[in-house]
Amino acid sequence: MSGNVAPPRVLTVAGSDSGGGAGIQADLKTMLALGVHGMSVIAAVTAQNSLGVQGYWELPPEAVRAQLDSVLGDIGAQAIKTGMLASPVLVEVVAEALGKAGAPVVVDPVGVSKHGDSLLAPEAVDTLRTRLLPVATVVTPNLWEVEQLTGVKVVDESGLREAAEAVLALGPKWALIKGGHLPGEAVDLLYDGVEEHRFPAPRLDNRHTHGTGCTLASAIASHLALGHAVPEAVARAKSYVTGAIARGFPLGAGIGPVDHAWSWRAS
Repeated sequence: MSGNVAPPRVLTVAGSDSGGGAGIQADLKTMLALGVHGMSVIAAVTAQNSLGVQGYWELPPEAVRAQLDSVLGDIGAQAIKTGMLASPVLVEVVAEALGKAGAPVVVDPVGVSKHGDSLLAPEAVDTLRTRLLPVATVVTPNLWEVEQLTGVKVVDESGLREAAEAVLALGPKWALIKGGHLPGEAVDLLYDGVEEHRFPAPRLDNRHTHGTGCTLASAIASHLALGHAVPEAVARAKSYVTGAIARGFPLGAGIGPVDHAWSWRAS
C-alpha cells in the first residue's frame, strides 16, 4: 500500500477559459505550481482566445450544486477560490455551499475580462454584494470592480484605503484592493479594518497579462491551504504573480497569458 500523503486541497469555482490563460485553467495551473491539489467546479463555459470573449454559457444551477456537493462531500477543501459566476442564481448556489464549507474563501469578483468583455450579469452584482462577499475571507477586486461594487472611484494610491473600507463594509474579513491600473508603481493594499499591508511591485513592460486576477486569487488560496496567515499568503501570492507577469508570453494575435510555470523554468 502507498504511504504517500495527499497535498493540501484547493477548490476553484469559476468559468472555463478555452484559451487556457484565465479561469479554471489558470487556477489549476497556479495550484499545481504552488504544490497543492487543485479541484474544480465549472460554473460557466467561455469561448475565449487572445482577442477576447466571443461568448459564454452558464451551467444549470443543479450542475453547479452537484459539483460542489460531490467535491466537498467526499474530498473536502482547505481553501476555496471563486471567479466568474455569471448570474444571480449561480452566485446564490455558490454562496450557500461555501457558507457551510468551513474553509477560507478567496473571492475574485470577476466582472469583465482583460479585454473588457462582460462576465457578470448586471443583475448579479447585488447578489454578489449581499450573498457572496459576507462569506469571503479575502476579496480581491481591481479598481473597476471596486467601483462596480461600492461606487468608490480610486484615482491614485491615496484612495486605496477608502476603497478597502467600502469593500469591508460588505462583509468580507479582508479586502485586497489591486492598484495595478494606477499610474506609477503597482501597489496593492490589504486591510481588515485594523491591519494594513501594502504590496508594491515594479510596473513591468509586458502586455501579456491575461489571467492575472485569477492567478493571484488562486495563489492566495493555495498559500492559505498551505497554512499561511492572510498577510503572508498575499505576500507570497504577489511575488508569484509578479514573476508570472514578467514572463508572460505572446499567444495568438492579442494579449497572451502570464507564465504559470515560470518558477519551474527558472530553476
